Amino acid sequence: MSDSMMLNGSCHCGAIVFEAQANPNRVVICHCTDCQKMSGGPYRSIVQVKEAQFTLLKGEPKPYFKVGDSGNRRELSFCADCGSHIYATSVVDDVAKGERMLGIRTGLLAEIAQLPPKSEVWAQSKVAWAENISGLPSVDKQS
Repeated sequence: MSDSMMLNGSCHCGAIVFEAQANPNRVVICHCTDCQKMSGGPYRSIVQVKEAQFTLLKGEPKPYFKVGDSGNRRELSFCADCGSHIYATSVVDDVAKGERMLGIRTGLLAEIAQLPPKSEVWAQSKVAWAENISGLPSVDKQS
């Protein structure tokens, strides 16, 4: 797999549209309790992107600030219209040197199927039943 690909994303309502250049090997599943609460699910899939390689094409995410499970201050940005979470990153004042990395939510991306996770973080918060759901009965669409 190439070490760089162009990603195209948008929030649920389309008010925010963006593109980013990313390394597909930088996809993680996060099991932290913040990701569980904010996604409404047992984990969240994220691709890490350098801030300079992220371009807003439409709209402006609304920031929300909090202290994460790590104890670090976090900036979480979302669509103020539909509530889609766009990314999380470090607070600007906390980044001494270097560049912020944006944790873009892979569910927003047209290329999601090409972005399998490469690792998991905050596994101490992992929900056991989410480990293997492949044996559950499934249907192609909700009736």
